[in-house]
Amino acid sequence: MTRIAASVAGRGPAMTARPALRGRALLLLTGSAVATAVATLVGFGIGSHPIPVATVVEAILDYDPQNADHVIVLASRIPRVVLGVIVGAGLGAAGALMQSLTRNPLADPGILGINAGAALLITIGIAYLGVTDVSGYVWLAFIGAAGAAVIVHALGTAHRSAATPVRIALAGTAVSIAIAAVTQIVVLNNETAFLYFRYWSVGSLQGRGFDVILSVLPFLAVGILLALALARPLDALALGEDTARSLGTPVGATRIGTAAAVVLLAGAATAAAGPIGFIGLAAAHIVRSVTGNAHRWLLPCSIVVGAGLLVIADAVGRALAAPADLQSGIAAALLGSPLFILLVRSRRVASL
Repeated sequence: MTRIAASVAGRGPAMTARPALRGRALLLLTGSAVATAVATLVGFGIGSHPIPVATVVEAILDYDPQNADHVIVLASRIPRVVLGVIVGAGLGAAGALMQSLTRNPLADPGILGINAGAALLITIGIAYLGVTDVSGYVWLAFIGAAGAAVIVHALGTAHRSAATPVRIALAGTAVSIAIAAVTQIVVLNNETAFLYFRYWSVGSLQGRGFDVILSVLPFLAVGILLALALARPLDALALGEDTARSLGTPVGATRIGTAAAVVLLAGAATAAAGPIGFIGLAAAHIVRSVTGNAHRWLLPCSIVVGAGLLVIADAVGRALAAPADLQSGIAAALLGSPLFILLVRSRRVASL
């Protein structure tokens, strides 16, 4: 047993301390942070009404409420970019956690039924409760996402069975399909729900103010802290349940904690911006190709890379569609698809 523990210790946290790995991870973090900062500054000025970078800086440092450009920057552009940063960070972390939890390199937060649950509650709110405001969507979407995840976990542990990755994946798929069918019934039979839901379902950062940001920020912050705290238990769990238990890792609690973190992160992100795909999937794979599967670096890097991907995708989408506006979900798919294909063809995809 001592020999096994020593071997595991050598393959776990000690590997993340290698200078080469640390250097690659820090380089990725730095490069992603710089790219995000540049995209953020440029994104402040891009849109249907272009604003020079100098004016953007002036609006931030010396705001003049009488200046229309300053008002646009502070009331519209800054909330949009800030929301892009926190939503992208949440999706990046959630994607890495889901892949680790299910041992599935193609897993994303939707496997827990989060997107489907959020969509159903929003549809019901629009059709029967008269909710048509984004600030109202947030809470309905979050409750729906959390409720769906609880149902998936309950089904995955039915008859006192262990919540294995296969059971969770199958339960998530079944619940998502069932919820999507109910959502479609409501949408197709209610014109108001159809008109509002089709806009939310594309995924967008537009039209969200600081009230939406403040509503979801506590959930994202708690989710990120929980994710980072799970780094060592997830490293042990990656070596197998028996080995993890021999090292003193609570396997059940780690799985539940990971699922809770995914609900907080992806639920809040989906509530605020709608279902935005590819960010969680692509960010985690980009990081794994550089740092491997060590969660000590995988999770913080996925947070930063996820934020950068969404902000850059949103800025590129607005620049290409100007003076029109391209929805963030569409822009993320257009940017993420070729990026993910290039990553797969590079043969640097890390196995789980």
